[in-house]
Amino acid sequence: MQTITARKPNKMALLKKWAPLYLMMIPGLAYFIVNNYLPMFGLVMAFQRVNFSLGILGSPWVGLENFRFLFATRDAWIITRNTLLYNAAFIVVNTVIGVALAIFISDVKNKHLKKIFQGSTLFPFLMSAVVVGYLVFAFFSMRTGFVNNTILPAFGRDPIFWYNEPRHWPGILIFVNTWRSVGYGILIYIASINGIDPSLYESAVLDGATKWQQIRNITIPLIIPTVIILLMLGIGRIFFADFGLFYQVPRNSGLLFPTTNVIDTYVFRGLMVTGNVAMSTAAGFYQSIVGFVLVLTANGLVRKFSKENALF
Repeated sequence: MQTITARKPNKMALLKKWAPLYLMMIPGLAYFIVNNYLPMFGLVMAFQRVNFSLGILGSPWVGLENFRFLFATRDAWIITRNTLLYNAAFIVVNTVIGVALAIFISDVKNKHLKKIFQGSTLFPFLMSAVVVGYLVFAFFSMRTGFVNNTILPAFGRDPIFWYNEPRHWPGILIFVNTWRSVGYGILIYIASINGIDPSLYESAVLDGATKWQQIRNITIPLIIPTVIILLMLGIGRIFFADFGLFYQVPRNSGLLFPTTNVIDTYVFRGLMVTGNVAMSTAAGFYQSIVGFVLVLTANGLVRKFSKENALF
C-alpha cells in the first residue's frame, strides 16, 4: 500500500507569498521600535540626578529620590484622585455609549447613511487637542460663548464664569472626551458586530425574538471579547491622562486645577518650572508600572470567571 507523504512548503515560496505583508509591516514596526523601545534606555534617568554635562551614564545615582515628587506634595492626592476617577468614568461612559451607537449604526440599512454616521463619529477622534480646545472655548467663553449668549438667556439664567468655576468641569471634560474618543471604539465594535453570523439573527426572528432580545442574547454576548480587550487597554492606561484634554481644553486655567489637574499636567508644569527631566521620567515610569500591574490584575480576574475571554 502506497503512502502519501505531505510535502513541506518551500521556504522561498512562503517568503515570496508573504513578502508584501512583511514590507507593509516594516514602517509600523520601525515606528514602534523607535517610539516605544529605544526610549526605554532613558528609564535610568528616573534613578539619577541628571547632569547633561556628565551624560546619562555619568550622572550620579539617587535611588528613589525622584519619585518623591509625586508623593511628597500636598497635591499628590488631588492629581491621583483626578487621574483615576476621570479615566474610570471615561472607560465606563465610552464603553456603554460606544456599544450602543455601534449597534444602532450596524442596524442602519442605507449604506451611504451608515458611512456618514461612521465618519461623523470618527472625525472628532482625528482632531487636534488644540482645535478641540478652541471649539470648547467658543461654547463657554464668558463674553462671546454660545452657552452664555444664547442658551442661558433662553432659560433666564445669568452668565457663568466657566473658566473660573471648577465644579462645572468634571461634566464638561467627560462630555468632551466622549465626543472626541468614542468613535474609535465604535468602529471596532461595528467590525465585531459585522463578524456575527447573520443566521443567528434569522433564527431569532423566526422564533419571534424582539430586537431587544436579539441584542441582549446574541449581539452583546458575542462582542464581549472585544469589549474586554478594549477595557483591558483602558485599564492599562488608567494612570495616564489625555494631556491635550486636560491642558488645552481648560486653557491651563489655574482656578480649575482642583478638578482639571492630573498626573501628566502636574508633571509637565513641574518640568517647565524646574527643568527636572529625571522627575518627569520617574513619573512616567511609575505610571507604566502601575498600568502593567493593573492589566495583569484585571486579566487575572477575567481569567478566573471566563478563561476564554482573557487576553493571556
